[in-house]
Amino acid sequence: MDKVVATAGEAVADVPEGASLAVGGFGLSGVPGVLIGALFERGVGGLWVVSNNCGAMETGLAVLLAAGRISRVTGSYIGGNKEFARQYLAGELELELIPQGTLAERLRAGGAGIPAFYTPAGVGTQVAEGGLPWRYDGAGGVAVASPAKEVREFEGTQYVLEHGIRTDFALVRAAKGDRHGNLVFNKSTRNFNPLAAMAGRVTIAEVEELVEPGEIDPDTVHLPGIFVQRVVALTPEQAGDKRIEQRTVSS
Repeated sequence: MDKVVATAGEAVADVPEGASLAVGGFGLSGVPGVLIGALFERGVGGLWVVSNNCGAMETGLAVLLAAGRISRVTGSYIGGNKEFARQYLAGELELELIPQGTLAERLRAGGAGIPAFYTPAGVGTQVAEGGLPWRYDGAGGVAVASPAKEVREFEGTQYVLEHGIRTDFALVRAAKGDRHGNLVFNKSTRNFNPLAAMAGRVTIAEVEELVEPGEIDPDTVHLPGIFVQRVVALTPEQAGDKRIEQRTVSS
């Protein structure tokens, strides 16, 4: 089955107002910026985003955030995104902060059809006991707080119950992909991208290099095409547009 779509705009044309999105990337690494840009051009808002962070240096999800298109974020890192912090503290968006490993496993579990799982991460904290501010009221008070979660003991150790995540759509970026949707990620871009792709009911991948079926060694496939519904081939200019978040040099 040929899953290639001609343009990024066509690939995201059916993403509706209020849709939930799992988005790959970490900082500036592996972010599906072209698909996010196409979604921005569509003008849809009220989006629930599941991603490690919400964009950096005015790129990626930061574009949608600055335009007020995101209403809720499930993630593990605010970082240096001042607009993200401002909107959260002002009560303009809802934020569910969770441990990074738990986020990764919730995405993987959702994609694998596992409704929930137990983890020791967060036991004895507000992650398990509830009370984390999800939304502020704009005046310093908490409008919505996280609920308490089930905690059980297994072999003398306490574990908290976490639910798998499924989203309407997933947006990911891969170094290479074929027309069947099999994807290969390069180094650190293999961060949240495979997990986000698994969690989406409709997964859209932008690929830096599009190849024909059979050109990727099956042993090197990081994500099988069964998890991908649409593929967008980037132009050389789009594929080469990679910014550096923190430049490190040696003397």
